[in-house]
Amino acid sequence: MKRSVDDAGRSLRTLRVGEAMRHALADLLARGALRDPALESRIVSVSEVRVSPDLRHATAYIMPVGGTAADEAAVLAALEAHAREIRQALARAVNTKFAAEIRFRVDESFAEGARIDALLRSPRVRRDLDPPAPRRLDPDEEA
Repeated sequence: MKRSVDDAGRSLRTLRVGEAMRHALADLLARGALRDPALESRIVSVSEVRVSPDLRHATAYIMPVGGTAADEAAVLAALEAHAREIRQALARAVNTKFAAEIRFRVDESFAEGARIDALLRSPRVRRDLDPPAPRRLDPDEEA
């Protein structure tokens, strides 16, 4: 039986479970189910949840919306403090054989995207991307 695998080598099953966990975690944070001042005062975006092939470990990539490095650290600490509650809630929401041990990481893809965008907008790169101006023929030159 052929296994379905994406470009990164992950099976479609792990991708489906990760997406279900992402939705459940985002819903949990949006409802304010976790009573913590660091989480109640901030909007937290869950961009991805990567699940190990055996479905026992998961890494959630999060980002406080409009936050600073201090906000990121506070949100990570709050999520780590509530990891057990989150694990139980995700186990109820996503019906798998095992409740995945969950870790939290700050999503660096937003910063990387902003860095690439700034590079593309820089004058040096813009010069290479703009089409060249049409060349005007000198009236003294023969065609």
